[in-house]
Amino acid sequence: MQVFGVDVGGSGVKGAPVDLESGALAAKRLRIPTPQPSAPYAVTSAIAEIVRSHGWSGPVGVTIPGVVRAGVVETAANIDDGWIGVDAAAMLSDRLEMPVTVLNDADAAGLAEARYGAAAGVGGVVILLTFGTGIGSAYLHDGRLIPNTELGHLIFNGQKAERYAAGRLVKRGELEIDWWATRVDGLLAYIEELFWPDLFVFGGGISKRFETYSHHFTTRARIVPAVLRNQAGIVGAAFAASMRSDT
Repeated sequence: MQVFGVDVGGSGVKGAPVDLESGALAAKRLRIPTPQPSAPYAVTSAIAEIVRSHGWSGPVGVTIPGVVRAGVVETAANIDDGWIGVDAAAMLSDRLEMPVTVLNDADAAGLAEARYGAAAGVGGVVILLTFGTGIGSAYLHDGRLIPNTELGHLIFNGQKAERYAAGRLVKRGELEIDWWATRVDGLLAYIEELFWPDLFVFGGGISKRFETYSHHFTTRARIVPAVLRNQAGIVGAAFAASMRSDT
């Protein structure tokens, strides 16, 4: 079975059909730069172009970088504030003339890793954290997603966690990677005391370098790098749409 997934980010909109048996992309991914400004109509047009370029007809899953409840976008991170309050699921379903499921981008990555990646077959509590421009999070219990956790917005050491330990601090040269990793370790310890996870999945672009800094981590829970990385949003969006279409 295949379902189409689209991942909307601050710099790019990318999508492809996904083979739900394997979690692999079933065709070449198409990426379009995120329109600037990233207002709903412009981004919706980019999504439509990606979906139609594959000749797709059927369920579609779409990620948005913000809190999404019942298809409605409640916050906007790295995307135009015009999305706030928009029923994105209804708008996209009307535009594409197909059933569309919309969810938070980190939640989609968590679903993908739990189904096909680093957390596949893991019971108990799994917390995925994506370290990039900010810190995204997904919370799963026995593979079931508890949506919109936004752990990057926890107040830690007097500021939002993502301002203290986001991956961008290394990418932009503001922190040396070992010093950044010690900050992350403190944040992980704090999250561990609140939620007692059985596993942390470490995502974001900086996870490619996981082996170079993971020796700084001291949590009781295991910490493993994400497997699906840049494809996780697409795969998780498609999987979420498949679950919605099965109900």
